[in-house]
Amino acid sequence: MVRSLFGVTLAVTLFVLTGATGQEPAKADADQQFVLKASASGLAEVNLSNLALKQASSADVKKFAEMMVQDHTKANKELLALADKKRISAAAKMDAEHEKLSAEMAKLSGAAFDREYVAGQVKDHKEAVALFEKQSKEGKDEDLRSWAGKTLPNLREHLKMAQDLHDKARADK
Repeated sequence: MVRSLFGVTLAVTLFVLTGATGQEPAKADADQQFVLKASASGLAEVNLSNLALKQASSADVKKFAEMMVQDHTKANKELLALADKKRISAAAKMDAEHEKLSAEMAKLSGAAFDREYVAGQVKDHKEAVALFEKQSKEGKDEDLRSWAGKTLPNLREHLKMAQDLHDKARADK
């Protein structure tokens, strides 16, 4: 009797803790953190790239920024739809680091802006590739894991393009 009562209590507790996701709390937290980081990063990519479209001097940098706006807007919409479906919160805005960077970059123009923007894109895409690789391998939610894996090749291509622009800018000095 005590054993069956304990079993029922445990089952009810787990059901309440896991909520509608059916995941253990720690596992759900990891997926939640991925969605928060990925959505904040995606917003930063779009916002900083829109700034680049206005303030960059290089045609190559502007072309890259245009692609970032298109690709990351699409990815952001996909992630938000998935997060809504899973009842997982997404970031409403860029993180504080990118807010500060955006304010600093708004004061730059021309070649100085180009250098800072491209260097930031290399850094951000290295971080994004690492985040998405981890999620695609270790994510607990199958849909989020699959989406991260599907998005990863684009992020790797963005990283390569940003590195190429960065290398070109250093060579042009």
